[in-house]
Amino acid sequence: MKPIDMSADWSDSFNLFLSWLDPDLDEAGREYERLRQRLIIIFNSRGCAVSEDLADETFNRVMRRLPAMIDAYQGKPARYIYKTGHHVYLDYIKKVWAPPPKELPDRAQPEKNDDEVTYECLDQCIRQLSPNNRQLVLSYYRENKQANIDHRKEIAESLEIELNAMRIRLYRLRQTLRQCITGCLQRILADQIG
Repeated sequence: MKPIDMSADWSDSFNLFLSWLDPDLDEAGREYERLRQRLIIIFNSRGCAVSEDLADETFNRVMRRLPAMIDAYQGKPARYIYKTGHHVYLDYIKKVWAPPPKELPDRAQPEKNDDEVTYECLDQCIRQLSPNNRQLVLSYYRENKQANIDHRKEIAESLEIELNAMRIRLYRLRQTLRQCITGCLQRILADQIG
């Protein structure tokens, strides 16, 4: 994430942003806080470990683009902000789930489809988790959309932990799985060369 620029230009951008949210400065400040909290909730519900940073990055992007688009934009600012937040989330996902760099020559690519090999490694790595962690990962990703949100709340309640604590646990498990999958893929490619 880019650090917040506290220069005069940033202050001008922030003031322009607030005036875009609402002509009344107090109401604009309240709307800013409401939008920020909603973004954090959205990012948290998607399992982001850095939800506050992503919300701030969303506002930074909007403020950078605002002078060029403010006159032409029609509609409520919230819609544009949420759409920008979606793009920030996609960039975050690309960074977090980026495949490992290919260090081996092209001739060493797996004979199977890359997705098939990756899923096989994922299966192996999930089987290596403790039974409780395996159940948590599989349960956490079982449902879609609203059912998923409700289901994750139920999981946290059954574990007797806060929802955010569960998200942090899942983040750590994803990191463990990512390392395991990377190692598995590297071993498969090395076996094919050797």
